[in-house]
Amino acid sequence: MCKFINVFSFSKSNIPILHYILKVKNCYLKYGKYLHDDFAPSNVYDFIQSFYPYFWVITDYYGKFMGFVGLDNFIGDGVVNFSAELTTCFDRCAWGDFTKYSAKIFLKKCFDEFGLYKIKSQIFSDNFRIKTLLKYSGFEYEATLPQDTIRGGKPQNIEIYSLYRKYYYGG
Repeated sequence: MCKFINVFSFSKSNIPILHYILKVKNCYLKYGKYLHDDFAPSNVYDFIQSFYPYFWVITDYYGKFMGFVGLDNFIGDGVVNFSAELTTCFDRCAWGDFTKYSAKIFLKKCFDEFGLYKIKSQIFSDNFRIKTLLKYSGFEYEATLPQDTIRGGKPQNIEIYSLYRKYYYGG
């Protein structure tokens, strides 16, 4: 079982979120080369803030940090949401069955709570772990954007994968 803790729903009762922010920072620094290009926020706090208010820490049932996930670039008017972009990162201890399980739970949550029609993810072509997870979760490859950004001073291809509401609800 997993939990998703929204880091922006801060109150006295959830002060442990501060503990998780340090874990997010460590995970971000460790796997950042797969998360952002040369134009991304320079520090983890700006990175987290860029997802406001849709950024969650992923934990196991006992509260152990397993990773994080954020949604941004919502398309819609706030009442009717059409699509959003997914960014996620899992700590090594979560790789495997936990990532598959938590991805399914989170994606269904996105369709149920936000009424999204489509969730997309843009990843670097060399991010094989996330590519595999996306495909397992029902995402379909849509396109490759050749030399779409710069990472480490070099042009990088970006692959786009999308998941449609029909995957969970048919039609």
